[in-house]
Amino acid sequence: MSAPHGSPTLLLVPTQLELLRLRDLGGFEAGLCLTKLCGFGPVAAAARTSQLITQLHPGRVLLLGIAGTYAPESNPVGEAAEFGEVALHGVGAGESENFQGPPALGFPQWPGSPGTTPHPVVDSLPLATKARAELGTLLTTCSASSNQQESSRRRELFPGAIAEDMEGFAVAMACALCDTPLRIVRGFSNVVGDRDASQWRIPAALAAARDRAQQILANDGLWD
Repeated sequence: MSAPHGSPTLLLVPTQLELLRLRDLGGFEAGLCLTKLCGFGPVAAAARTSQLITQLHPGRVLLLGIAGTYAPESNPVGEAAEFGEVALHGVGAGESENFQGPPALGFPQWPGSPGTTPHPVVDSLPLATKARAELGTLLTTCSASSNQQESSRRRELFPGAIAEDMEGFAVAMACALCDTPLRIVRGFSNVVGDRDASQWRIPAALAAARDRAQQILANDGLWD
C-alpha cells in the first residue's frame, strides 16, 4: 500500500542492493519515514525524485546510500558522514584536462525563479542542515573515478569535496525545484578511484549510514 500524501520524510535509496542491505540491518521504524528507490545515476535519480515529490508531497527528503571517500584519513572506509553541500562534475564541455564546467562556460544549470531557487544554480547546491558550515562537500559525477589520476583531477576542481557519489546533486536539484528540504548521508564503502571490489566495505558503510540517518530522523530540529 502506498503511503498517504504528506508523509513527513521521504527517504531515498539509489539501488536495490543498498535497500536490501538496509533492510537486513533492520530498516527504519514505522512512522519515521517512507522509503523509496530513486535509481542509479544522476538521470534516473533526478527524474524519479521529481516524480515521488509530485506524488507524495513529503515535507523533507533524506538521501541515503554508499559513496567513495576522497579523504580516508579523516573519513575512513566503513564510516559515514552527512554533507553541507553537493556539487556536480561532468556537465560542460571537453574531458579530462580540457574539461570546462558551467562556471567556465557562463551557463547556470538553472537560472533561478520564483518558487524554486532564489539564485542561479551553477555547479553546487546547499543542503538543509543547520550544521552546514561544519560539513564537507559531496561531489556527484556521471561516472565513478576509475583510478587515482581521475580522483586527483576531480579533487583539484572541487577541493572541498570529501566524497564522490552518482545521485546527490540530481536529487538536490529535483528537491530545489520543488522547494523541498534535502539532507544527504553516505556511508564510505571504498576509496575514490579504487575499483577493486574486494577492498570495499559496503555492509559496514551502510550500517554506519543507517545509524547516522536514525539520528537525523529522530531530531527534526536540525532541518532548515
